[in-house]
Amino acid sequence: MSDQFIGVDVGGTKIAVSILEGGTLSESTITPTNQASQDELVEQLAVAIEGSMGPDVRAVGIGMPSIIEFATGKILASVNIPLHDIPLRQLLSERMGVPVYVENDAGCAALAEASEGGKITVPSLIMLTIGTGVGGGWVLNGRLYRGATTSAAEVGHTIIGRDLTYGNRVPGDPFPQRGSLETMASGRALDRLADHAAEQYPDSHLGKALAKKGSINGHDVVQGAEAGDPAALWCLRVLGERIGVGIANAINTFDPLEVVIGGGVSRAGELLLEPARDAAFRHVVPGLGLNTTIRIARHGPRAGVLGAALIAAQEYADESREKSLLSGEAS
Repeated sequence: MSDQFIGVDVGGTKIAVSILEGGTLSESTITPTNQASQDELVEQLAVAIEGSMGPDVRAVGIGMPSIIEFATGKILASVNIPLHDIPLRQLLSERMGVPVYVENDAGCAALAEASEGGKITVPSLIMLTIGTGVGGGWVLNGRLYRGATTSAAEVGHTIIGRDLTYGNRVPGDPFPQRGSLETMASGRALDRLADHAAEQYPDSHLGKALAKKGSINGHDVVQGAEAGDPAALWCLRVLGERIGVGIANAINTFDPLEVVIGGGVSRAGELLLEPARDAAFRHVVPGLGLNTTIRIARHGPRAGVLGAALIAAQEYADESREKSLLSGEAS
């Protein structure tokens, strides 16, 4: 048997656990997330991991919707789960008897998208996860870039559309701020575009859906666009162009090999990609992005658990090499 690495993807509704062995990821074991309290969720995580533990497991990686101090594995704050200010890595490492690494879920997804067959094949990649909000991750030189406080890649809070003609002498906005990628290009932004289009064009697919159901959302937009509805296609074009400006910022900063769009909105596929690509390359500095591919994420809902397992494998290998070097120096 070869070394095994457990990946855990923690979300607001479910926890998925898989084993990565020899480049192959097992089917996930899924359990509903226990939201009752911090202690009960930690216990649930421990039990879920123990269910996959075996003699060949070398390390565990956990991805979660949290701001994390990666070096210590301390959860600083979370979204949609009750974990705050808790040394999760220490607690679970002691209980499991193997190293446990904790990472932001969007970072895990980015690392998964940079991989093939359990190995990193794309050394520089930017991922945008477009769902209710906008998250992301940066893979640079084959590793996740975490920044000085280990919470980098809050790409949803980059500003893509704010008027600063007369300066910025306005009170600070709550997050997400006006003009941010999350405010202008998230699933919620698509819902707002849909409402506007339905009101302007009551005879459109969106207008009829609004009259029938009383409310519409991004799913109605994608359905209408796939059927060729002009109002729905307009919604996806505007959203795609906004995303494209965010992508241009990423290309101008990092010139990555790939930019990947994931999350619920990515189900629109080429209907979203075409305007996003067009806007991105219209705003990129000449000479940059010549080798950049902009695509839809390929791992879907498995990206989080795969990325978590890959992080466990990477960090375990690094620590093993460091121990080996120290051992050689001591001898």
